[in-house]
Amino acid sequence: METLVAALAAAAEPTRLRLLALAARGAFCVNELCEITGQSQPGLSRHLRLLCEAGLLVRSREGAHAWFALAQGAPASLVRDLLRHADDRDPRLAADRRGAARILAERARQASEKFRRAGADWDEMRALDLSAEQVEQALLALLPEASLGHALDIGTGTGRLLELLAPRISTGLGIDASPTMLALARVRLAQPELAHCTVRQADMYALPLHDSAYDLVLLQMVLHYAEDPAQVLHEARRVLAPGGRVAIVDLAPHTRTEFRERFAHRALGFDSDTMCRLLRQVGLAAPPPISVGAGGNGLAVHIWRATATQSALTEETV
Repeated sequence: METLVAALAAAAEPTRLRLLALAARGAFCVNELCEITGQSQPGLSRHLRLLCEAGLLVRSREGAHAWFALAQGAPASLVRDLLRHADDRDPRLAADRRGAARILAERARQASEKFRRAGADWDEMRALDLSAEQVEQALLALLPEASLGHALDIGTGTGRLLELLAPRISTGLGIDASPTMLALARVRLAQPELAHCTVRQADMYALPLHDSAYDLVLLQMVLHYAEDPAQVLHEARRVLAPGGRVAIVDLAPHTRTEFRERFAHRALGFDSDTMCRLLRQVGLAAPPPISVGAGGNGLAVHIWRATATQSALTEETV
């Protein structure tokens, strides 16, 4: 009861209710929230601190900025119930929506300009002349249609997988080391129906996440960039809940050595034996992969669905 009362008390203030309405649209940093609401940073920081202490918002540090997003689980449900009673015609809420839309558009513009200057493509599979649609369909077919629980997307990029799986997951977290990629992902995920999906900056070799916290861990087009794929898989296994799944999408073996310079690839794809060996090292096992046909450039993609080995499951239950 004390937790519920504290949450209701924290929300029962006009500025804090505005902040919660904004957080329901996606994650914002303090400077953005100041610009949208027209309030000073010291005053707004106090409101944000109270909302975090009440468990309604979560704060994550990314470089010089602190990002604030709606907390998941019961707090998020409470906030959405409260916001359903808010009048959409309220001039302050309407102005906040317009301000948020402007901020999101500016994020996308800045990110796209930076990508054009760098000569990079937002979608690596498109850059490699692979069919993203075929890969996505194959991945969806490999995963159960029922609720997939809490999902973690390692190397989320633009957040496409979280968007794709949003109807099947209860919460989704995407992590990436690139602030530019995260900016693109936040634009993609800034929709009410995707409010249960968030992103944050993190190191895939040392995830700042609790053990056994996720029912589904995704690694799409990630491992061929890894200097130490085994360590990435070790972290994926560490945060995997009992009975959970790890889905790995990566290139099949190829001979395009120029990708090492052009795209900074460390590995030229993975065959089934190599991937199975890497998985065994961390207590995971997978049947033979599904292969998505080669594109015009001869490249193909393999998809593995891994689970904890029986010995690993036994150790967890001891």
